[in-house]
Amino acid sequence: MDQKKKALGRGLEQLFDSEVLDFNSFESSILDSANESDIKEIPLSEIRSNPYQPRKTFNDEALRELAESIKNYGVFQPIIVKKSIKGYDLIAGERRVRASKLAGLEKIPAIIKDFSDELMREIALLENLQRENLTAIELAWAYKGIIDSLHITQDELALKLGKSRSSITNILGLLNLPTSVQNMVLDGKLSMGHARELSKLDDTEKVREYAKKIVDENLSVRDIEELSKTSDIKRKNPITRTNKNNDNEYYYIEKELREHFGTKVKVSGKKIEIIFSDNNDLDRLLDIMNIKIN
Repeated sequence: MDQKKKALGRGLEQLFDSEVLDFNSFESSILDSANESDIKEIPLSEIRSNPYQPRKTFNDEALRELAESIKNYGVFQPIIVKKSIKGYDLIAGERRVRASKLAGLEKIPAIIKDFSDELMREIALLENLQRENLTAIELAWAYKGIIDSLHITQDELALKLGKSRSSITNILGLLNLPTSVQNMVLDGKLSMGHARELSKLDDTEKVREYAKKIVDENLSVRDIEELSKTSDIKRKNPITRTNKNNDNEYYYIEKELREHFGTKVKVSGKKIEIIFSDNNDLDRLLDIMNIKIN
């Protein structure tokens, strides 16, 4: 694996070996090192989607907006492809390809690279993690794919993505949901909060039953937690809540924010307080919020 990365240049090596995974710097390094002659106009009809692409659904409205922009201004950034036996395999730029087709283009600018299938998978996973709003299930697939491909632990992935270990664990736990329930998350019928609450239950049939009730009766996450407490269903990791937390109308928002930021968060009086321990922890939180301080 290491030899393959080094053979492809410093940009790819930096992407996977750096402390924090950053797809943008990787793609920029490819674009910066490319000569004008390296950018080719290739037929859209000859491009095959990356088979390792974790995203299964795309926002139609966002694609239409991008297509309109491409109609007016063209494709500003080349896609990255790999030459295959028949045409090209897409490495990076799925949305640009789809939007270009919507815009009625026949060709698109591309940089052709000789990447292995293994690296194509890793790149596709990372591009989506940092560029797209994946559904909870797609995010879980992406996390698992990176852990398996890079042979790293959940703790190491949390560090590389600037997230808490608990948020990584909770997302990966969604892969234990029944396939039918996972599909409901993919289709947008269940939220990430609903899915996470269901993944804590240890009865597959009840999970399916509750998932259907959520959709049919428009139940909230709190409704599901209360429903599971009053039944004899077992939780995978039983937990207790204090009355103070349960009475807080922002309890579930605080819970989501704590898991996202990996630190204590308080929501009250139209304010959100995010606690940090030192300057390094503050830098970590700013990175998560994509705030750059010069």
